[in-house]
Amino acid sequence: MLGFGHLDFYGTFNKRLTTAVLLITISQFNFGFDQQGFAATQAMTAFDKQFGHWDEAKQDYVLDTVWLSFFNGFIYLGQAAGVLAGSWISKRYGRRMCMFTMSIWALVAATIVITSRTPTQILVARVLNYIYIGMELAVVPVFQSEITPKHARGFVVGTYQISLFIGGLTMNCIARGTSTLSGRQAYMIPYGLFYVVPAFIICSIWFIPESPRWLVLKDRKEDALASLQQLRAGKYTEEQIEEEYRGIVVAVEQEYQTKSGSFLDIFKPKHRTRTMVVTGANFFLQSTGQIFTSIYGALFVKSLGTINPFTVTVVIAVVNSCTSLLAMVLTDKLGRRFQVLLGASIQVSALMTMGGLGTVSDPSNQIKSGIVSMMVVFTFGYALGWAPTAHILSAEIPALTVRDMTYRSASVLNIATQFIVSFSLPYLLNKPYAALGSRVGFIFGSISVCSILFAYFCVPDVSGRSLEEIDHLFASGLSLRKFKGATVEAEHEPRDGKDIEADVVDVGISSK
Repeated sequence: MLGFGHLDFYGTFNKRLTTAVLLITISQFNFGFDQQGFAATQAMTAFDKQFGHWDEAKQDYVLDTVWLSFFNGFIYLGQAAGVLAGSWISKRYGRRMCMFTMSIWALVAATIVITSRTPTQILVARVLNYIYIGMELAVVPVFQSEITPKHARGFVVGTYQISLFIGGLTMNCIARGTSTLSGRQAYMIPYGLFYVVPAFIICSIWFIPESPRWLVLKDRKEDALASLQQLRAGKYTEEQIEEEYRGIVVAVEQEYQTKSGSFLDIFKPKHRTRTMVVTGANFFLQSTGQIFTSIYGALFVKSLGTINPFTVTVVIAVVNSCTSLLAMVLTDKLGRRFQVLLGASIQVSALMTMGGLGTVSDPSNQIKSGIVSMMVVFTFGYALGWAPTAHILSAEIPALTVRDMTYRSASVLNIATQFIVSFSLPYLLNKPYAALGSRVGFIFGSISVCSILFAYFCVPDVSGRSLEEIDHLFASGLSLRKFKGATVEAEHEPRDGKDIEADVVDVGISSK
């Protein structure tokens, strides 16, 4: 029976851990505000009038295709800079300091967005705002994975995606309401939400404990134990807390024996497989079509001229949010690999159907409605599979000493993929360029087929494993497809002169 029973909320989450998880989760709302705020407002007449030009043929204000590709593509340059900056701040000064710093930046960027009056100003403002989004991407899943007990880690890291979708749903509902306004307030009211979450985080972030693993990494072991006790007190015995603490210390000390944490380290034999898993997940997260529905969905539906685009964005946001909640239940219950395979299969079906409907010349309203319906079905598959799972894999697969570097590198690939897709889509969709319309489903559907093959052969199932157990599984050389049935008996006493690869004989890994 599916449900949250396997998570044992009452026996796992004390007040401090619950507060920390909720606070970090709330910080993600702003990502959804930004993404869906701009996606919805760029389909508004008031926005087009302010930042577009008059088209004599259409007798309406339109956004230039080249500017649109810049507006939705260049933001990822800012996000890449944010990932690099956020990862550095997070590693050097701590997870909490990174969240505090990014929130300060978000308030500055929001002010620039609100005061923009020309196409160039709003473009630059959005790029600056995405530096904040990049910093958030660099710290939030890592912070979540490091403070959460192993059996609930998939659920908690999965909140990254559902928070994004709930934020997007909130923004889409507001944009649906303001879309009927004729003046600048139609898009200015949604942009005002950009202030709310960062201000809240600035005021509250210092009331939650720092990551115990980061504190151990900085040789602040007493602080690490105190932090872990705050996060576990009342729900775990002192012996259990001490055991978890010793496991963290052993993992850090073993990794440090061969540590440097440089970019080249993530491609060394001991880390190469992990790097492949994380980078592959981040590539397919963004290359299988989500940008088409999330960034250009409102504009595309508007071009069909059949259904109110703002109503469609609300429907898609509802599907995203509800499916993400379902995914949070499934991810620790059924496993990462099965969930991705299921979600990606649904994506392929929806995208290929959408592409096929797009081949009909002079389509009827029923055909156009079918295309929109396939966008919704695609959203269900994406929100069930790659959307939550890629972030979970990125947070739990890398080794501790190269976790920030691996996550940073994978995030840069993630962002580069978003940039390429976002920049290309206006030319693929619109005249006088490729004008493929919904036939882009064939492109994204083919990539989704590749993602199924990747998930089948390369995505390990580590549900319910501690981060230290995952280290031992990768060190054992066991096939990724056999991780789910493997048993690990790891000791918690550090041994000088040995790294984790040398421990495999003593660890006792077997496949059931």
